[in-house]
Amino acid sequence: MRVGGGARPLGPRVRGVGSRAAHAQGELPGAGLSVRGRCQRPSKMAASMCDMFSFCVGAAGPVRGPVEVRFVSSAKGKGLFATRPVQKGETIFVERPLVASQFLWNALYRYRACDHCLRALETAEENAQRLSGRTCGALPHPEQCSIRKELHQLCPHCQVAYCSAECRQAALEQYHRALCLGPSQNDPAHPLNKLQEAWRSVHYPPETASIMLMARMVATVKQAKDKERWIKLFSQFCNKTANEEEEIVHKLLGDKFKGQLELLRRLFTEALYEEQLSRWFTPDGFRSLFALVGTNGQGIGTSSLSQWVHGCDALDLKPQEREQLDAFIDQLYKDIERGNHSCVPNAETSFPENNFLLHVTALEDIKPGEEICISYLDCCQRERSRYSRHKILRENYLFVCSCPKCLAEAEDPSVTSDEEEEEEEEEGEPEDAELEDEMTDV
Repeated sequence: MRVGGGARPLGPRVRGVGSRAAHAQGELPGAGLSVRGRCQRPSKMAASMCDMFSFCVGAAGPVRGPVEVRFVSSAKGKGLFATRPVQKGETIFVERPLVASQFLWNALYRYRACDHCLRALETAEENAQRLSGRTCGALPHPEQCSIRKELHQLCPHCQVAYCSAECRQAALEQYHRALCLGPSQNDPAHPLNKLQEAWRSVHYPPETASIMLMARMVATVKQAKDKERWIKLFSQFCNKTANEEEEIVHKLLGDKFKGQLELLRRLFTEALYEEQLSRWFTPDGFRSLFALVGTNGQGIGTSSLSQWVHGCDALDLKPQEREQLDAFIDQLYKDIERGNHSCVPNAETSFPENNFLLHVTALEDIKPGEEICISYLDCCQRERSRYSRHKILRENYLFVCSCPKCLAEAEDPSVTSDEEEEEEEEEGEPEDAELEDEMTDV
């Protein structure tokens, strides 16, 4: 039973429609709170150097990538800069989030993901069947599916699922002891379940954040031996003005549910109160925590199906076999259809390992000392007018972009792209009705 009203969500969020390129990122089962955060801010949003790179990982463990954190300006705050030449296609660094959590509606709609790293737990075939809503038959080349169900483990107390013993242990050591519901896992009266149900009632798909990110932050501090270190690390992100925080709350909850913030705070307090974090449970502190998650959360895309497709793309096949396999994959996708920002980014983010590890990859050669920037806008949004781009960034990320493209277009008219199109249509409208009919026929 739902607590509140609202439109019924259609299903899990999928980024892109109708092509393997569009689905390459996978579904967005959850979000992670990144140590990098959104560096481009009027305040200090990035974690300190030592903390930041302790969460950047390589094959042999924590590593320092070819980047360093520098203060850019009072307007931009901190940014990432290359310390050596970076070639196009090179992975700049891999980042592990401070905490990650599956979106609550996504879990309700049966997307099975590891409760710690969000790696998909369903096979590529199961993934395709769930998304298409029908039995698609056995996929060819099943060896290209990376899911190993024999490695999956459950918490023996609450039955939460993990992709491996390593993830189960990592979750247990960081936060799960404080959050494990044991036999109350499906008890709607349990305070933590009441909190999750209240969140689902005010935050409908497409989901952009989860109250469980905040819960795992509290649980991490509760379980930590060095509580002050974690409190300091999380606190580095909580530094927005009250007006900015109100804007973020509005963006997450909308006009209809904005007043529910106090209800969420009361339920959050009932479920998770910790004396050392008492400020987080006050109205002002909770709003700050809410804003932190709203601005620093990074959507995490995982998909066993996309991993299978990448594996199939790498197969050495005869031309006819390749053509048949590509046609099969294209039809499958048709069945499924349902750092700092820059408008000219030199890097992009992805999740190629089908878990919560964020890879930052160079889109072009990067010189030493050059800032590494990703785009908060999608490809279509980046092609809109400067005014339209700034409107999206102000409303969603609370800053004004000063990238080279925006500076070059500084003298452009302050109109949205839609208004530009309307003006062009009015200016190009033929006076002769017959000519108009001929143009329409063409």
